Amino acid sequence: MASASSGPSAVGCSALDSGIPSSTSISATGIKKPMASEVPYASGMTIKKIGHRSVDSSGETTYKKTTSSALKGAIQLGITHTVGSLSTKPERDVLMQDFYVVESIFFPSEGSNLTPAHHYNDFRFKTYAPVAFRYFRELFGIRPDDYLYSLCSEPLIELCNSGASGSLFYVSSDDEFIIKTVQHKEAEFLQKLLPGYYMNLNQNPRTLLPKFYGLYCVQAGGKNIRIVVMNNLLPRSVKMHIKYDLKGSTYKRRASQKEREKPLPTFKDLDFLQDIPDGLFLDADMYNALCKTLQRDCLVLQSFKIMDYSLLMSIHNIDHAQREPLSSETQYSVDSRRPAPQKALYSTAMESIQGEARRGGTMETDDHMGGIPARNNKGERLLLYVGIIDILQSYRFVKKLEHSWKALVHDGDTVSVHRPSFYAERFQRFMCNTVFKKIPYAHLGRPDVLPQTPPLEEICEGSPVPDPSFSPVAGETSQVLNTSLTLEKLEVVESELTS
Repeated sequence: MASASSGPSAVGCSALDSGIPSSTSISATGIKKPMASEVPYASGMTIKKIGHRSVDSSGETTYKKTTSSALKGAIQLGITHTVGSLSTKPERDVLMQDFYVVESIFFPSEGSNLTPAHHYNDFRFKTYAPVAFRYFRELFGIRPDDYLYSLCSEPLIELCNSGASGSLFYVSSDDEFIIKTVQHKEAEFLQKLLPGYYMNLNQNPRTLLPKFYGLYCVQAGGKNIRIVVMNNLLPRSVKMHIKYDLKGSTYKRRASQKEREKPLPTFKDLDFLQDIPDGLFLDADMYNALCKTLQRDCLVLQSFKIMDYSLLMSIHNIDHAQREPLSSETQYSVDSRRPAPQKALYSTAMESIQGEARRGGTMETDDHMGGIPARNNKGERLLLYVGIIDILQSYRFVKKLEHSWKALVHDGDTVSVHRPSFYAERFQRFMCNTVFKKIPYAHLGRPDVLPQTPPLEEICEGSPVPDPSFSPVAGETSQVLNTSLTLEKLEVVESELTS
């Protein structure tokens, strides 16, 4: 298992990407999954490959046969040109046709009257919906010169954790933006989402959904490398002590042994239930704000028939950080150096949840470096960095088939690939009843004495998420969990695919 595809945490790649299992796999549906494999070069060097990403024994990363250094250079050249050319166009309202515009510019290595000379191979750079994305950036307070400075003034930093899809991740030197390679279908789906995404951001810029600031494509060596620029959820200047990728599912939701060997593993739902069975305690206002935001975001995702998303949550333990000795390799704790303020509005976890939590909660909110303040059952002070990731999955034939096959063997409630409405409801239920909890009123004055539950007995993969406090919403019946329901859905696949 590799870490969450939108939530890498390692800084820089110094050698082979440990944490990629050397195996190949075909799922039960017969669909090939992008697992890692070892492939010998003709020269005798062995590379580790997952999806389109490969790393040789010298540590050099390539993606679709383009080296990472060449890709980073092409991205910076392309963004510099497209943002500069966009500044010559007058600002105006976004029109429907703006969502479907694609601009293209060719970068020969010797340069041209429009492009500078460079030492990479020739490439073409495409910009999708430039006017629409300019509006998105303006909505989040990102000026063109800040966007350029963050992404193009210094070399991009490659992150090692590639995710299960084999994506490449880069972070800007100021920690502001993440650049991620996406598959063709994901880029296509994002283009289709843009009009609805535009409408949602206009109504609610405070959201835990990914903030997309640009969609581009580098054409090099006959290959298309599509990239998306997003907000960075996890500041590198704050030491993260533990990280989770949570879906509200239990089927195969445990970190692999290979993942656990990483410096900062990405744990999953079953790991959370064993590590933190009592959940994380938030001030009542903070809890209400977070759950309200999750509810609104899930409703948006459900309306787009999006599913299989996760909540990426990284935890900074303030009390542990204060006891840790400082070193040149130690990232900074709350009482030492603070990260530089982010340029983008609503970009931190604290800003992303609803504004009412900032109007008089019982916890201080002014000095938390963007994290959401919380406590564990020991009363230790925590900062939570959270965001919804991996939203570019639509519930189409492949997902329906995958769920139907799994439901024949396992309880349909436990698999993460479920129909969007049930997925959204289960996701919210798990987050707001199991992961996050209100600090009980009786314990507000004694945060060091919080309620504890007896240790959970061993949780088997595929068992339902324990949630005794949840009452099903009106109209939900056991039919939701019935395997036959998923099989019935296959009967309408043909008509849906042709509609």
